[in-house]
Amino acid sequence: MNRGRIIAGLLAALLAAPALSQSSAPNPNQPPPHTAPFPDLGSGESRAERRASFEAGPELQRGFSAAHVREQRRRLDSALAALRPHTPGTSDAYVLTIALDSDPVFAREAREAARVLAARYGAEGRTLTLAGPDGVRDDAPHGSITALVLALSHVGSLMEPSEDVLVLYTTSHGLDLGLAYHYGDTGYGILSPARLKAALEEAGIRRRVLILSACYSGVFVPLLSGPDTAILTAAASTRTSFGCAAENDWTFFGDALINRALRQPVALEEAARQAGRSVAEWELKARFLASLPQVSIGNGAKGWLPQIEARMPRIASAPVGKPAFDPATTTAPVVAEKARGGRK
Repeated sequence: MNRGRIIAGLLAALLAAPALSQSSAPNPNQPPPHTAPFPDLGSGESRAERRASFEAGPELQRGFSAAHVREQRRRLDSALAALRPHTPGTSDAYVLTIALDSDPVFAREAREAARVLAARYGAEGRTLTLAGPDGVRDDAPHGSITALVLALSHVGSLMEPSEDVLVLYTTSHGLDLGLAYHYGDTGYGILSPARLKAALEEAGIRRRVLILSACYSGVFVPLLSGPDTAILTAAASTRTSFGCAAENDWTFFGDALINRALRQPVALEEAARQAGRSVAEWELKARFLASLPQVSIGNGAKGWLPQIEARMPRIASAPVGKPAFDPATTTAPVVAEKARGGRK
């Protein structure tokens, strides 16, 4: 069996589990389930060639109707056109949150993350969410690799590179090749560190706060870290993270960092420490292998972060939604086993 089929088989096993909250009852806001195997997106003859092919960020979309494609294009164009341009002489923050998987926990997390981050960084009118249906609403452009690249390109055209900051939050499944794009049985892809770096550089976005919530998301740190980048990931490059059951409101990392720590009037570095402690405590109580969230804040970023964090609310806001960790249920054997395999 060649390397590409091995990768595809592993990805299918990791990502094709049915979403527990997805119902057969008619609901236009219900996300599509994953029922088909994840296709082989690699190319090349040797194992090294096939693995290297994922660096280009392969993406496959199939079976979408023309009406769906046109509607998604309309939504994205409308959302991008509504973003406010740079204010001269001001360090503006642009917030972009994206759910790359149709499991509804990711859409819920991306939507609330946009609200929290927009309030923290004073990004009203400069915030964009890419997320599919979550069972209650389906009003945003859907997340995909193509939508993300287009959004970054447009945001970059609005920003002043020497002053403005991109705050990017991604939430999805992941593997050691990067972040997985998986929309029902119609959208597939791998967003690699190389592809994300290329998109940011092409857009001319220099100042970056990158928050990546997925298993193995630490693979992004070596390539994306730098003087003007703050990067936080849900896990080390060799570890899974937890809490992505479809019925959840939050993953462990999203709940700890976005829903709790970043609602506090504390610096990003301190918020990352608080979130790391919370995640470690929950994983210890649940007897999960530690995910080991990663944090890298460049020296340049330490200089401009206080400028955008000066706008954060002085009074903390309350967490919303169901906590990702519930000691009454998370440590139960069946749930624990699901959690070990659930956050991909």
